[in-house]
Amino acid sequence: MNVDKLWEKFLEIIKTKVSKIAYDTWFAESKLHELKDNKAVVVVSMHIQKKNLKENYNDLIEEVFTEVSGSNFKFEYLLEDEVDSEEKINTNIIGVPNDNFETNLIPKYNFDNFIVGDSNKFAHASALAVAENPGQMYNPLFLYGSSGLGKTHLMHAIGNYIVKNKNKRVLYVTCEKFVEDFIGITRKKNNNNFDNVEIFKKKYRDIDVLIIDDIQYLGNANQTQQEFFNTFNDLYGNNKQIIISSDRSPEDLKLLEERLLTRFNWGLTINIFPPDFKLRMNIIDNKIEANMLNNSFPNDVKEYIASNCTSDIRKLEGAITRVVAYATMMNGSDITMPLAIEALQDYFSKSIIAKNKIDQVQQIVASHYNISVSDLKSKKRVSYIAFPRQVAMYICRNILEESLSKIGIEFGGKDHTTVMHSVDKIAKQIKNDDKFEIEINKLINQIK
Repeated sequence: MNVDKLWEKFLEIIKTKVSKIAYDTWFAESKLHELKDNKAVVVVSMHIQKKNLKENYNDLIEEVFTEVSGSNFKFEYLLEDEVDSEEKINTNIIGVPNDNFETNLIPKYNFDNFIVGDSNKFAHASALAVAENPGQMYNPLFLYGSSGLGKTHLMHAIGNYIVKNKNKRVLYVTCEKFVEDFIGITRKKNNNNFDNVEIFKKKYRDIDVLIIDDIQYLGNANQTQQEFFNTFNDLYGNNKQIIISSDRSPEDLKLLEERLLTRFNWGLTINIFPPDFKLRMNIIDNKIEANMLNNSFPNDVKEYIASNCTSDIRKLEGAITRVVAYATMMNGSDITMPLAIEALQDYFSKSIIAKNKIDQVQQIVASHYNISVSDLKSKKRVSYIAFPRQVAMYICRNILEESLSKIGIEFGGKDHTTVMHSVDKIAKQIKNDDKFEIEINKLINQIK
């Protein structure tokens, strides 16, 4: 039997012994290159495949291949002409989910419904490798890229996989929640403050996996950064898995301390790129199939959506929902290209020019007080700039309900205590000055 037929038979058996997602990611594209001197050489397409097959599946591979070939072989994995020496493997320990621990994970986000393409193939494979061996493969795992590219989906997928297959305690939180929890204990100056600190530490350190989203909002809060630094060191020192996401690379997180940025680069840092046209079409097909709309969505409409939503997966899904809703409103009309164009005529343009609400508040306030947005973000403390800045911060906090840390970042890296002081000052003035309250309401009414 030649090597191709032998490997084909091997893959048929492997497919029955591992999950579908594991098979598709690690085995499906592998090839048996040669058999020589009791050594089997397998070629794979990515370094992470080679590493994962060697470290996590080698025993299973040798066992199944012995069954297929009738002989014992040692396996070597190659990336084209690259050869790596063999390493000792670590087998997975299958556990049971800990149902008594609040993970904050969203169950619908998993590896099975994450659509893989060239732009996210490496990120997906790395995430699965971490999920299969938390604390062992890549620690920390740092995912970064623009909003709407699947970072949060992958993070929840890792967490849900670990909860389902391992005896591990997983905690998912946003960075804003971490900051909020820490600020909560620093505000409490009573006799029980020691207990509050211990509760905080237990929540964030007595776990096996910490998944923290949008780390950029750690901002310029020095005390909070110190606590996260301590939390990171405690978890890392005990081989606990840390998974972090950001909208920018560690090198671009200018407001974070250098010692934190250094630690973010200890493990694996992955940039998730916008989906190409093929992946966008696959995502659209998957969304349509999930909603049982296969027969009602013509291909030209799908291509129209894929061509106009190029950088945000959520926008793709929103466009599909909008077209379906519009067709329903039109007495159940068939979905056609003219209908889709009409339904989406404002959607695409708005998605391109839509701005952060904080930006909009800054523009409104700066215009009202005849200063520039740059002034609002500056460190200038003169009253004709400081007061409008406080007004803008108040609106962002009380109307937009943004976090203190995010507001601080968007106003030039202000500390959260500065934001709190500004918000409290404007709130008091509104309470004591009816004319000022009317002025603030006029500004608020301009927000769209």
